[in-house]
Amino acid sequence: MFTHEKFEAYQLSIEFTDIALRLIDELPAGHSGLRDQLRRAAFSVPLNLAEGTGKNSQVDRKRFYSIARGSAMECAAIFDIIRLLDKRFAARTEKGKQKLKSIVNILSKICASR
Repeated sequence: MFTHEKFEAYQLSIEFTDIALRLIDELPAGHSGLRDQLRRAAFSVPLNLAEGTGKNSQVDRKRFYSIARGSAMECAAIFDIIRLLDKRFAARTEKGKQKLKSIVNILSKICASR
């Protein structure tokens, strides 16, 4: 097992990415831009967490964690937009946002520490 796989924020980000990918497949036609944006942002979270965990320098780690946190916030906003577009996605967007909130909380504490 790689070090990043033990990181709670990484595990949550993989669970979130699964929710996001399933939602992307069900978005109504005409929203390809939103699909692409969500896919990129959702992938960015675990990828930056994995890369950051592999860094030796605390400064480098925090930089990647900060990028992951920003991508998680972007995903939360995209989920708000998806819920506006179609209310039937409300339960799944809420479940995804709960995972994102946990990720952001973990990363905010790490990024704020010395």
